[in-house]
Amino acid sequence: MTEPVAGVLLAGGQARRMGGGDKCLRLLGGRPILDRIIERVGPQVEALVLNANGDPARFAGSGLPVTPDTIDGFAGPLAGVLAGMEWVRDHAPACGWLVSVPTDAPFVPVDLVARLWAAVQAEGAEMACASSGGRAHPVVGLWPVRLAADLRRAMIDEDVRKVDIWTGRYRLATVEFPTDPYDPFFNANRPADLEAAERLLAGRD
Repeated sequence: MTEPVAGVLLAGGQARRMGGGDKCLRLLGGRPILDRIIERVGPQVEALVLNANGDPARFAGSGLPVTPDTIDGFAGPLAGVLAGMEWVRDHAPACGWLVSVPTDAPFVPVDLVARLWAAVQAEGAEMACASSGGRAHPVVGLWPVRLAADLRRAMIDEDVRKVDIWTGRYRLATVEFPTDPYDPFFNANRPADLEAAERLLAGRD
């Protein structure tokens, strides 16, 4: 049994490899990728927020609250984690933990939170991130909201931008997820990836 966990879906990037625009609003199997991710992550958390910059109205169809980066200059996914932490602190204070998921990963595991939480408990860790195929996914993580002020200081005072530089300061559990029959952290970064995702979906549905 986990403590109350909130979720942040990271859509703050500029999607240059997809030709600009919001990757998560591209259609996969006739539905926005974002809808598929909400469907998979939503049941695992007590509250869910979308981290995105620019006009939030474009995400109105998701039904989610939208919070922008609180660090200027497209500071990367770590800024999205910080924005999520600060949103949870202000809007879902019963949640002491935050799981972060990128919005270009339509097959994210439905047991993600449970497995990350179990690893934190088993290893006495302070946070956890996912791995698959021997490759770490630093932005797919479980974070204690109490570290929001520490993360803000690291980003502003030390210009920390890489997730693994920040996590290197803490006890981090890494959880390996199976890649059979597909990598659950497959990300649709390019148009060709979207085509591959369609093929994966066709094989699963």
